[in-house]
Amino acid sequence: MRGPLLFLLACMGAAHAADMTVLRYVDQDPGDPAYATRLLVTADYLRMDTGDDAGDFVLLDRRQKRVLNVMRDSRLVMVFAPGAVPARPADWSMRFDVEPAAAGTERYRLSVNGVVCSEGVVAPRAAPDAARALAELKTALAAAQYRVWQDSPPALQHDCDLANLVWGFDTLLGRGLPLEEREFNGRTRHFETESREPVRPGLFDVPEGFATLDAPAS
Repeated sequence: MRGPLLFLLACMGAAHAADMTVLRYVDQDPGDPAYATRLLVTADYLRMDTGDDAGDFVLLDRRQKRVLNVMRDSRLVMVFAPGAVPARPADWSMRFDVEPAAAGTERYRLSVNGVVCSEGVVAPRAAPDAARALAELKTALAAAQYRVWQDSPPALQHDCDLANLVWGFDTLLGRGLPLEEREFNGRTRHFETESREPVRPGLFDVPEGFATLDAPAS
């Protein structure tokens, strides 16, 4: 962790207007193989993919505050627009605890009613615009995430899903860029590298001829 983090901090302030921030993570869902996640961040967009320029991707339009899920095999673009999210229940007791860690990082823990929903390491000073873009992405998807939770069977409605995806993510991302994440369900994310690269506008274009489908409103 120390080597990649020091490189990340060293890059701060070195960006140019024609650059994009490229973050690479390794994600893993319980019982599945680990996979790469790449984030491309500009002033106008956030693209999330597996590192394949020609593959599927999720695109956040930061100006219009909408999310496009581009699926090449089906030639379909699913569009998510921000929606209303209900207020947190009055009986929720959500806590976000931090403590100093190595090399300018902090360990964090997000919990609801005594249950740890996510924990890991955050870098308060690293790639601040990328952290903002991630918060914007989750904000645009929060209403859809709440609807999925609401439509799930009661046995699958976990308060931690709401904490991580609807009501608590802004606390973490407002703190800084996550370097390590471990969620209550076993999902993990680990930071790999950060770099600055010239913007390639074509990576943020929706392919022509794809059908567009609006996701259900909240």
